[in-house]
Amino acid sequence: MRIPAQSVCTAIRDDIVAGVHERGGRLTEEVLARRYGVSRVPVREALRTLEAEGFVVTRRHAGACVAEPTEQEAADLLEMRTLLEPLGASRAAQRRTEAHLKVLRGLVRLGQERARRGNSEDLRSLGGWFHETLAQACGSPSLTSMLTQLRHKIAWMYTVEAPADPVESWAEHGAIVDAVARGDGDRARAITAHHTERATAAHRLRLASGGDRIERVRNSQHAVNISSVRH
Repeated sequence: MRIPAQSVCTAIRDDIVAGVHERGGRLTEEVLARRYGVSRVPVREALRTLEAEGFVVTRRHAGACVAEPTEQEAADLLEMRTLLEPLGASRAAQRRTEAHLKVLRGLVRLGQERARRGNSEDLRSLGGWFHETLAQACGSPSLTSMLTQLRHKIAWMYTVEAPADPVESWAEHGAIVDAVARGDGDRARAITAHHTERATAAHRLRLASGGDRIERVRNSQHAVNISSVRH
């Protein structure tokens, strides 16, 4: 079975975001193929995709390397997010399906419950799933793709502090879903804009690549998860 380049791309991207592959570090096809348990062909294709996304750059005499974004580039991403996430929510109000609403409402219930209990680690994951589902509900593959890339890059460039009031934050999530369910695009856009602007204040630019945490995971070998790949 040939493992799709998309699966390899996801694995490499996740490790870049996690800091396993350091900024500026070389990404050789042979080493990556061995690390993820695949041939060099899907690795080569994955690197091309990651270069188009801005995670990888090709340097003369060095080949593929992890990109080293500037502070201005990082700041631009947050500004793009404040513009695009409200647009996505507005579109979702017009194009969401009942399946999207079911998932969003379930995530809000769980998020509000965890917020009351103060479980910040669960809240981070639930928040990511919420915004991913909201992006998918906008009914625009191109916009969904852009929002997904923004989330990955922001997670790579920033550490995010827990919101000062997680209960209030998840109440805003619930208000967004209510507006989307009613088909009120203007309301969904306004609440999401406010929510995004507030969340931006919790982002702190990563000044280092992760230190000891990265050293602990760098030597681990992770084969690509192919359980969901069709034969």
